[in-house]
Amino acid sequence: MTDTYVYLIHEPDWDSDAYLDAASGVPGGDPSTNFPEHRAFQEAVARLGARIVGAAALQNARHGGRVTPGDGDAAERDAVYSDGPYPDTSEVVSGFYMVEVDEEETARRIAALVPTGGHIEWRKVFPIS
Repeated sequence: MTDTYVYLIHEPDWDSDAYLDAASGVPGGDPSTNFPEHRAFQEAVARLGARIVGAAALQNARHGGRVTPGDGDAAERDAVYSDGPYPDTSEVVSGFYMVEVDEEETARRIAALVPTGGHIEWRKVFPIS
């Protein structure tokens, strides 16, 4: 049976804006040379017989924040917003991969291969029909 795992990349925040073209807002540079450690990771996943089904880098935490919703019908009205990153940690989730694997042991091996300047959290995705 194939299961999907998500790998959350926790590390110090990064200067995502430095990778974007100021005029167009799209990533600059040569895509084949940007983030070579992630290209190597993707190749390693394929060698293990697994398949990446989703992935994204998240921009710097200043482009988001956190919210504690209000109760019930007041979810939006009573929401409490704050800026990121989170005050109790120096790390943020800077990106993620979603990978389909046939065995839990392979999922564990993949977790150790995800590039990070911090740590990886991996979780089996709950199936939703």
